[in-house]
Amino acid sequence: MSKLSCHIPLKPITPIIIGAVLVSSVLMSSICATSKGEGFAIYLTERNTPPAQMEALSHVDIAEKPVIAISDIITYDAQEHEMRLTASVIERVSQLGVPVRGKSFIVCIDERPIYWGAFWTPLSSMSFDGVTIWKPLSLEEPHVIRLELGYPSSAFYIGEDPRRNPVIIESLKQAGKLITGLSTAAVDELPHSMKGYELYSWSEDGQWHFTLITGTNRNKTLEEITSGEDFVSETGWVRVQVVGVNAIRAVLSKLPQGEEIVWLARPRSEQTPPGDIDFMFPPEQIIDSVKEHAEQSGLDLLVQALP
Repeated sequence: MSKLSCHIPLKPITPIIIGAVLVSSVLMSSICATSKGEGFAIYLTERNTPPAQMEALSHVDIAEKPVIAISDIITYDAQEHEMRLTASVIERVSQLGVPVRGKSFIVCIDERPIYWGAFWTPLSSMSFDGVTIWKPLSLEEPHVIRLELGYPSSAFYIGEDPRRNPVIIESLKQAGKLITGLSTAAVDELPHSMKGYELYSWSEDGQWHFTLITGTNRNKTLEEITSGEDFVSETGWVRVQVVGVNAIRAVLSKLPQGEEIVWLARPRSEQTPPGDIDFMFPPEQIIDSVKEHAEQSGLDLLVQALP
């Protein structure tokens, strides 16, 4: 395998944007040595270049071998950018020495860089505004890692999303690795969540909209809550948006008995909702209807108004 030396045009370093850099495939093909046939792969940098220095460099050398090759990937979820990997690769990634300021990687197609990001440890208190892969802390199933936007949440991400580059998607499709995320219609039961679920509601065009989303310690972004794209990931992450009381009752019916749900008056965030969205509770009779259905389904639903 030929070693790649990728020359990146210098950019202003004030301020330094240590985010994922989406590199033009036309530019990269003209200035980077490539080999054909390898397809999708993730490389470390040859000299272990820290993420904070990547933007200021005129070129980057990738390591001799990928840390994650196409043969290591069982499936790649195009919706959530989750990779189900072999057990041996999960072990390899878990053994990487990842400092609190991250460890740079480069996503390549046929050794041609498409974008860069950083492995990140969930134990870090440092934020990062690029694409991240969180170092797995457990070798237990499922053997899935995700290409995330930002750390500790997508609210810290800056720039466009490079993960949807059509060259990447086509390569994974040609390799037979590409799948689409599950939908609520495709599952009989939604997964149990260690931190329960959160429920949000708002009125729009005379109809009540609801979003059920996996509970976490972090604040949800407005995009996460209001995006109409539903998904159920292999790691148990769920987001479902529906319109109408009957629809949210049907979704709640798919939760396992004993699941806890917190119905919030508004997101735990100081951001201003986009457009005309105004998070609120519906009328009391609708709340009572949903609460009654939750109780009949064996769920613990708490309606929690925020101050």
